[in-house]
Amino acid sequence: MATGADEATTQPDDPTALLTGDIEVVGRVSGSSNLCLLARLLAAGVEHPRYGIYKPVRGERPLWDFPDGTLAGREVAACVVSDLGGWDLVPPTVLVDGPLGPGSLQQWVGDPFAPVDDDAVVDLVPAGEVPRGWHAVFDGETHTGAGVSVVHSGADDVRSLAVLDAAINNSDRKGSHCLRDATGRLWAIDHGVSFSAEPKLRTVLWGWEGKRLPEAELDRLTRLEAALAEPEAQAALGALLPERDVAALVGRVRRLLRTGRHPRPAPGWPAVPWPPL
Repeated sequence: MATGADEATTQPDDPTALLTGDIEVVGRVSGSSNLCLLARLLAAGVEHPRYGIYKPVRGERPLWDFPDGTLAGREVAACVVSDLGGWDLVPPTVLVDGPLGPGSLQQWVGDPFAPVDDDAVVDLVPAGEVPRGWHAVFDGETHTGAGVSVVHSGADDVRSLAVLDAAINNSDRKGSHCLRDATGRLWAIDHGVSFSAEPKLRTVLWGWEGKRLPEAELDRLTRLEAALAEPEAQAALGALLPERDVAALVGRVRRLLRTGRHPRPAPGWPAVPWPPL
């Protein structure tokens, strides 16, 4: 997810395209708490290689607050829900049997070897100096004692992402998980700790908390609610998530439609991930 990519690597494929060809591991993403591998996707007749992030289940660390299911399953489920509701914010993501066994494979949109512009959605600014059209999340200090504010863009697609996160109960929406490609399109990554049946929304996108949902977002939620009632969607999500997590997803979507508002932080749970960026 970077700028400067050529046309062959910028446009996302249909998720099923990730299932064709061979997966070649070319590196490891440093700093990840679980095994996260950069993979080259090799397919016959394709001049330019595609790249993806391969997260094998065998490399997942057990989580006390997500004891059931897999991170890989939740990564794929986030893509499924994003597509069912018409948000289309999560890059194509599928389950694969890769070089290190079963895991999730997510297409990398852009050039993995180019610099990443990861402050186009969430940024750190001097305290109180909120850019026009942006929202302040919270204030703090740097290690030198300088006052700063964590802010996020107020763009419509960022608001859509905040709604999607509320629906999937994303517990780790950091700023670095919100990226724009070379065309300016917003993409959201890293959904391994989503879909808990308990309220665990933790995000940097709180700028609209308590505000009425736009009609476009209500339409997406209505579309998602209808899709979740279909046997095909139930089977797809049932293969990826524990049964109670699927039921909780349906309940959250209905609650968002009933209240018609962005959620507020839940008491007794950290509202913002750390680090926020």
